[in-house]
Amino acid sequence: MAHLAVLFGEFSGGFGLWMFLSIGAVALFVVFIPLVSWIDSRRKEREAFYRADSLRRLAEASGEGAKAALEMLREEDRLKQIKTREGLKIGGVINIGLGLGLSLMLYSLGDKNSPYLVGAIPGLVGVAMLVYVFALAAPIEQR
Repeated sequence: MAHLAVLFGEFSGGFGLWMFLSIGAVALFVVFIPLVSWIDSRRKEREAFYRADSLRRLAEASGEGAKAALEMLREEDRLKQIKTREGLKIGGVINIGLGLGLSLMLYSLGDKNSPYLVGAIPGLVGVAMLVYVFALAAPIEQR
């Protein structure tokens, strides 16, 4: 009889853990992530609406307003390009560091035939990102 009590106790403990993890996974993937993405899309939609409304009002105001609206659009585009380039630079440096660290770790763990060159994969991706940013990308217009 004691054996059945221990078996039931282990079963219910394992079932409780499974139930806790299942509810957590459902809450994360079915409720939280879609809710956050919906809130973010609403925010972006609202920002785009206000931006378009402001540009429309500037363009309708006068001839100078239209010039100011076009200049504002150009400046926003230029800032977006700069932000993208900076992100690529940071991503390239991070990938190079990741590749070096992975290579060193695999080299120190293994023997003569260790797969330390696997670290070259993220490292070369980082190099490619930096080559694009500094050599291949079209230059950003200066004001």
